[in-house]
Amino acid sequence: MESAKEIKDRMKSIQDTMKITSAMYMISSSKLKKAKKSLQDTEPYFYTLQSTMSRILRHLPEMHSPYFAQEEEPGNRTKAYIVVTADKGMAGAYNHNVIKLAHEQLKKEENTRLYVLGELGRHYFEQQKIPIDRQFHYTVQNPSLNRARKIAENILEDYLNHEVDEVYIIYTKMINSMKTEAQLEQLLPLKRTDFNSMKLPINIPMEELALKPSPEAVMNRIVPEYLVGFVYGALVESYSCEQNSRLMAMEAATDSASKILHELDVRYNRARQAAITQEITEVIGGARAQKKKKK
Repeated sequence: MESAKEIKDRMKSIQDTMKITSAMYMISSSKLKKAKKSLQDTEPYFYTLQSTMSRILRHLPEMHSPYFAQEEEPGNRTKAYIVVTADKGMAGAYNHNVIKLAHEQLKKEENTRLYVLGELGRHYFEQQKIPIDRQFHYTVQNPSLNRARKIAENILEDYLNHEVDEVYIIYTKMINSMKTEAQLEQLLPLKRTDFNSMKLPINIPMEELALKPSPEAVMNRIVPEYLVGFVYGALVESYSCEQNSRLMAMEAATDSASKILHELDVRYNRARQAAITQEITEVIGGARAQKKKKK
């Protein structure tokens, strides 16, 4: 049986750990609120871009743009995957789910390029000897439009130079406050059907659009901004999911530590009672021995 001192030392160690998990819970809660507010502040602008693209495509369905899917050329197409992981652990299954989905996609395809965000993802793919084509450091812990723009520019550069034929992003989406899921979304080429959410009858007149200098030039200007918004949204949502997962993990760890402390407290009291009983028994035994000597 453990001594009272050993149990007391364990209790102190767990209490110190509880202080850390409680602090991390509060930090993650604060970061989660900040990330959600950042996303809400920028969403209207990018939703407007998406609406504008939908209007242009509705009026000019045959318009040619390198950003939209054309007839696929035969042969193996090179697919690029942007994988968004975290820089830190202790976030439940957050990183595991993203890396698992990315690993499954890379196994399916022959010609792939890998763009990694997050130190944990980088360490994993390096250990697995999977070549990383581009790394974006210091991005996932502080998502910003500037960093999203830099990522989008690199993607567009490779796409327009025909180094890659398709671009996908693997990130984590928040379903609700208790559930998150790793998602695979295609960034390039864009699909016209995704923007044709509302189909009007043929006899309904549509508003006129004046696109200068040309519809293609306007679309080619809007699409990069739309991609920046998509990447930024994915970064912020992944960051929110990371903080939410860490928040729940720290809450579970703190609750578990409380239960262990309660059990140890009971064991400590029993050990202490046993020690006191032992001391009393020894005192009584000594007193009896002294009485026998006097007689």
